Amino acid sequence: MEKRKLGNTGLEIAPLVFGGNVFGWTADEATSFELLDAFTSAGFNMIDTADVYSRWVPGNEGGDSERVIGKWLHRSGKRDRVLIATKVGKEMGPGQKGLSKTYIVRAVEASLKRLQTDTIDLYQSHEDDSGTPLEETFEAYADLIKAGKVRAIGASNFSAERLGLAIRTARDSGYPVYGSLQPLYNLYDRSGFETGLAPLCRREGVGVITYFSLAAGFLTGKYRSEADLADKPRSAMVRQYLDGRGMRILGALNQVAGEHDVHPAGVALAWLLSRPEVTAPIASATSAGQLNTLIAGTRLKLSDSDLSRLDEASR
Repeated sequence: MEKRKLGNTGLEIAPLVFGGNVFGWTADEATSFELLDAFTSAGFNMIDTADVYSRWVPGNEGGDSERVIGKWLHRSGKRDRVLIATKVGKEMGPGQKGLSKTYIVRAVEASLKRLQTDTIDLYQSHEDDSGTPLEETFEAYADLIKAGKVRAIGASNFSAERLGLAIRTARDSGYPVYGSLQPLYNLYDRSGFETGLAPLCRREGVGVITYFSLAAGFLTGKYRSEADLADKPRSAMVRQYLDGRGMRILGALNQVAGEHDVHPAGVALAWLLSRPEVTAPIASATSAGQLNTLIAGTRLKLSDSDLSRLDEASR
């Protein structure tokens, strides 16, 4: 399996990251274990989650995904074969959010316990916290790295301006620098990343692992009308894509997929992997069939004609 360097984190990852937001939500524990076994058996090695997953589900308190992953790590004995990426900063309860040193130190211990591991390979700021001095956040991360509890740090949901400032601040202060970015980026959602963040990541050598790589499932082609959204857990996220541009993108995906005899979702992932800034897309699966579709996308090489067709449709 080809491995790619994730920016300057020192980590090397296969070209697909398993999105763990489904664990404890749309994938029960048994299914999650089966998917993780299949994912690692196929040679892939990074699992991404967050402490807040899946607090939005009635009855869940957060940490649900991390607990499932922790149980799988304990049962499978595969800790040395995988890289665990998790995130901190989004609200876990009253007064439990942000990137202050006090909160990060408390939150990392909770994540380590749920994950049943001594070290988090990639610890990411889940969102910017303008109310906390950047130096304070980086001091916390520096202490965690020195203690061996975290190997590398990354950011998610940062603007180009704030990510650039964070990198300069850490570098000038002698602290560890964000080596990766987890942005919203896919064939539909392009401008937010491409206009400012992509040039910054190229310039600073920041690795990129994209979230919503399939636009919450829209780019699989299974949602084409309001009727398709009925009683679906992701309906609120997908509805925004049901417009003329979205339909043009699905049309182009179908054409390219038909010519290569693959699923449209695989084409959407292959498009992301063709982008020079992207190290690997993050994508989720809730069945073996879905996982096989994602894996097929990592093996697909799109032609210049394919890429032009997709770019034109998503313009």
